[in-house]
Amino acid sequence: MKILPEHQDIAQFIQAFRLELHRFPELSNQEFETTARIKAVLEKHQIRVLDLPLATGLVAELGDANAEPLVVLRSDIDALPIDEQSGVDYVSQNPGVMHACGHDFHASAALGAAILLKQKESQLKGRVRILFQAAEETGQGAPALLATGALDDAAVIFGIHNDPTLPVGQLGSKAGALTAGVDRFDITITGIGSHAARPHDGNDPIIILGQVIGAVQTLMSRNVPSDHNAVVSITQVHSGSTWNVIPEAAWLEGTVRSFNQETRELIERRLRQLLQGIAAAFDAKIELNWQPGPPSVVNDAEWVDFALEQAPAAGFEPLTVAASPIGEDFAFYQQKIPGAFIMIGSGGPYALHHPAFRVDDRALFPTADYLQRLAVNALEKLQ
Repeated sequence: MKILPEHQDIAQFIQAFRLELHRFPELSNQEFETTARIKAVLEKHQIRVLDLPLATGLVAELGDANAEPLVVLRSDIDALPIDEQSGVDYVSQNPGVMHACGHDFHASAALGAAILLKQKESQLKGRVRILFQAAEETGQGAPALLATGALDDAAVIFGIHNDPTLPVGQLGSKAGALTAGVDRFDITITGIGSHAARPHDGNDPIIILGQVIGAVQTLMSRNVPSDHNAVVSITQVHSGSTWNVIPEAAWLEGTVRSFNQETRELIERRLRQLLQGIAAAFDAKIELNWQPGPPSVVNDAEWVDFALEQAPAAGFEPLTVAASPIGEDFAFYQQKIPGAFIMIGSGGPYALHHPAFRVDDRALFPTADYLQRLAVNALEKLQ
């Protein structure tokens, strides 16, 4: 993946910028310094920054302010509450916070695309807006940005995410569902505590907890068709505080990942029914707190084909990838705007959200180049 001589300075700059973002990561909705750093670079290059009611994150715009159509490129900027163990010499300086999902890579690539587009701004056949979105990890950033109206007139939107399962030099996407809808739930079981020697005096919530855990597994095996991929995982269980007391309550938490709305609604409905039945059977109180997250990223087939067609010119090998159970709030944009989400090979070896995660910077400038090509050629296609 060669970089032309005229692009060496931009490539070196965005690599240094990524390392700086990596050293100073910020959590969702706390990305004040990250936003300021990005804004300073945009202003240095005389790239317009829209005046929007956003506490963190920002939107850059290139092209004539009144031109149509409008193409949108999306990156994200927030980090995760993880202690970094990557061993890189640009390790996080903010204890307990890490760019373990590569959003520093995404933001730096988008910044590079903005600089490249600025060089050809007078030739653009429309407008390009570049989102440096906050709070992707909480699923709150995309809805907040949509609420500003900045995407009301958008014709198409493209987003990227690094993928450590793909080698550097490859990128992939697919039509239809690419990522999973993400839901979170927690369940509180309230029984009656008692001495461990006299369980008949109480109503043991741990026994009920065991029934709930077993029943939850039937949500998939006995309710969801085998060709509808979905996962229900219980990830935390808590009850009791000592060896000789049956506690009053038990609590568990988990997540559901699904790829279509029908399955998503079915799982929630059946979980509620199961819990009502178990509560009645054991004469206990069971409360379900269901927290819906982003829906599935559902790519437009035409724009996926287009996105893959642009890959070779930027030095990437395009391929069709399998759907992934990760969550992505890019899905909220696609409920209003057609577009495509693309996975960029970042070389591994560690998975997203791993304390030792890192990206291979050889993919950084090619990704910036790819993004600007998407924007320019999408404007051409929309004429």
